[in-house]
Amino acid sequence: MSWAAEEFRGIDLGDKRLDARAVLLAERLADKPTASLPGACRGWGETQAAYRFLAQEKLDWQDLLEPHRQCTRTRIAAHAVVLCVQDTTELDFNGQQTAGLGPLSYEAQRGMYLHPTLAVSAAREPLGVLDAWMWARAPKEPDGTRPGAKESERWLEGYARVAELAEELPDTRLVYVGDRESDMLQLLVRAREVGHRADYLLRSQHDRALPEGKKLWREVLGEAPLGELRFVLPPAKGRKSRSVRQQVRAKRVLLADRRGGTLAVTCVIATEVDPPRGVKPIEWRLLTNREVVDFNCAAELVDWYRARWEIELFFLVVKQGCRVEALQLSSIARLEKALVLFMIVAWRIARLMRLGRNLPDLDAALLFDPQEWHAAYILSKKAPPAQPPTLNTLIRLIAGLGGFLGRKSDGEPGMKTIWLGLQRVRDFTEGMRLANELQVTKPTCV
Repeated sequence: MSWAAEEFRGIDLGDKRLDARAVLLAERLADKPTASLPGACRGWGETQAAYRFLAQEKLDWQDLLEPHRQCTRTRIAAHAVVLCVQDTTELDFNGQQTAGLGPLSYEAQRGMYLHPTLAVSAAREPLGVLDAWMWARAPKEPDGTRPGAKESERWLEGYARVAELAEELPDTRLVYVGDRESDMLQLLVRAREVGHRADYLLRSQHDRALPEGKKLWREVLGEAPLGELRFVLPPAKGRKSRSVRQQVRAKRVLLADRRGGTLAVTCVIATEVDPPRGVKPIEWRLLTNREVVDFNCAAELVDWYRARWEIELFFLVVKQGCRVEALQLSSIARLEKALVLFMIVAWRIARLMRLGRNLPDLDAALLFDPQEWHAAYILSKKAPPAQPPTLNTLIRLIAGLGGFLGRKSDGEPGMKTIWLGLQRVRDFTEGMRLANELQVTKPTCV
């Protein structure tokens, strides 16, 4: 069974042909994530079938996500703690004739927004996409207001859905993780109303006034440090990787709930010590319902917040690896279906990278077909072993085909080299399959 057939098992779109088409299209997009839709499909007939599939008006994108969501739920149940990370990214389709698009950061830009919930284990293994909001903004009115529902609702609804899932999985502690935009009093109150079925861990944006008149951040910074953290900050746009040392402080406080009462939260502040000259020190101010009794508790929360980086890597694969902003579809409804498939493909690439690092000795045959890992060896000009290699060995071979040099200073391969290498492996595997078919059908000379 292919990875797509396994991930879409139980799919029910109301027509067996649509079910089969969803699996096949996911496989094709995974084989060539950077290609256009026609480039990923094999021939004009398959391309037409893909466009017809995306054009199905009776097919909702949530129905397409549901089988993956159920598989994600199963993976979540195997962990004691799972982080449900949410964030928003812009998808720029400027210049494309797609009905239903709206303005982005600038009114002249045309595109839409994607706001998924990515489930991540405490060890940072991406477990799957639980949910998503996809929408296009309405243009501003002459008075500068924008009609439609408040976009902040996606954070509140996102927490509510995570809390519902937490009730279904009592043996797993779900933690809702959000960046500054999620710091809303309404979310904290809603979490209290449902008994904190899911924890929350939010980056604080507002230096709130405490009931006694003091300011939140200054109050926490007045506490003695609980200890120091050390970690390596990954590189990002305009930022090099570097070692970071942070002092961690925490305090339990009461905030006014604007309903005549108060709610208890813990504020954790991690402040960088001795940053390089000319570099802004890294400071994270976090809000959580969880109590912090010692340094280990505080350090765990900071580590969980750092796992939010996984959704940034996920967006990198969706936008650069899968090149979704190059999609040319006639309506936003068709884009939404395509985006679901690409999110599942991006999740798989992200998971392979993380498993290769976290579980290096895992049997590669659990995630790759024999033809695939044989192809990786042949393309690397190495003889395939008699037994399947370890996952880390195979991932490094595949990444090498995508440009990973594998020097001691290079560390482990990233997502970009893995997805580029996977394309070469897929192309080679398909070529071998076609060659074998031709060999079988070749007439025998008498």
